[in-house]
Amino acid sequence: MKKLVLTIMVIAGFAMSACSEQPKSSESAGKAAETVKTAAAETTQKVKETAKEAAQTVKEAAKTAATEVKEKAEKAVTPADSEDIYVYTADNSDGKITPKTIEDAFVKVGFYMSANNDMNYPYKRDFNNTYYDVYNLAAFYSKDVVADFIQEYPKIGLFAPLSMSIYTKKGDKTITLATITPKRIAEITGIPADHKGFAKLDALLKKAFKEAMPNGKFVTLPNKKIDIKEPLIAEFTFEMGEEWEDQKEDFENDFESALSPNGFAMPAFNEISDEIDDIGYDFYETYSICKIPVIYTVSKDHPEAGAYAPCSLYVYKKEGENSVHMGFPTVYNWMHSMGIDDEESKKILIDAQKKFENILKELTAK
Repeated sequence: MKKLVLTIMVIAGFAMSACSEQPKSSESAGKAAETVKTAAAETTQKVKETAKEAAQTVKEAAKTAATEVKEKAEKAVTPADSEDIYVYTADNSDGKITPKTIEDAFVKVGFYMSANNDMNYPYKRDFNNTYYDVYNLAAFYSKDVVADFIQEYPKIGLFAPLSMSIYTKKGDKTITLATITPKRIAEITGIPADHKGFAKLDALLKKAFKEAMPNGKFVTLPNKKIDIKEPLIAEFTFEMGEEWEDQKEDFENDFESALSPNGFAMPAFNEISDEIDDIGYDFYETYSICKIPVIYTVSKDHPEAGAYAPCSLYVYKKEGENSVHMGFPTVYNWMHSMGIDDEESKKILIDAQKKFENILKELTAK
């Protein structure tokens, strides 16, 4: 803009100087008039050119400023769910989308649904309250996806099945799904993120979301992730002899008998080695484990907690080996991904973790 003003002043000054000279003859007057006309034309042209340059400068500056504002806004809050948990929501004013229609959609695209339980029933039974019109916890997996991983990466059982919450807050007219992202599964399990199975799983999840809720969209929640130093997986190992079939049966009976007295429920059980052929295991099984007071407490402020509940415990023995391996994702994953830092939630989560670990320690010590 300074350039524009300076140009106008210089040219205008020249024109005024030319006009101020007294013509000595009609010829001089004509030359003076022509000079003024030329100066005026040059002034107009330069004004246009300078104005155009100034407008372009202003436009570029505005664009740069807008970009900087957007980048600062994105850096100001790191949504916990942008990388760890998929949250997919849709309008459901007519109530046509239900946990059952969502289950049917997931099955249609190729998932096996191990469980899809209405949690409002135990919430009302145990606490005489619920925060949701709809709150279901589902467990599901794709046999094809698991088969891509399981021979080389047995820790895939930490998320076979995956878990998912399906929820509608009281009085709301939307319905939402929340489940863990393949990226986060890779981080927890240590399986390479570029493994082909993750791309397949991601595509299948998004296909299921769209099939279940055609008008849905992904959203992010404004929770800040919390850095966690504690282990993300709890692992246990014990030995079985040649008569491992009998020992396995004893273990299963003892394990299942210990759940209820410690407040745990088992909504799903999957015999992966029976469902997927030739994977190199004498047995590979996963238990879906849940503790109702935990999910009730945490889901009050974090309905997306169903991305980690129920959690999966894998139990496997490879062919030709005597060692039996067990593992489950720890509650510290919940704290990290959802930014859980309130004392009530942390206390109940850690208490559940310790109780479940004690069950496994006692069983593996026999």
